[in-house]
Amino acid sequence: MIFKLLFTHQAEIDLQALEKNNALAKRLKAVRKCLGYLQKNPKHPSLNTHKYESIRGPNGEEVFEAYAENKTPATYRIFWHYGPSKKTITIIAITPHP
Repeated sequence: MIFKLLFTHQAEIDLQALEKNNALAKRLKAVRKCLGYLQKNPKHPSLNTHKYESIRGPNGEEVFEAYAENKTPATYRIFWHYGPSKKTITIIAITPHP
């Protein structure tokens, strides 16, 4: 099943910031690969997708965290939830892990 990806305003800003920073080209490539996996299979093993307990979506949706990279300093994470319609995933934010 292929999901349609929707981006919140914050997620668009996050992605544009990555695209504009040549020093983060490797991170951008990893984020794009992660988005591709999310679109095809949000449960893909390399994403290490898990529920993120401390926040909820705007309508109470469960929010998930996916790893763009693993075992890398300042790796990026993608926060997302299912919806607002079937076969849709909303990307909430794309952020570096502290």
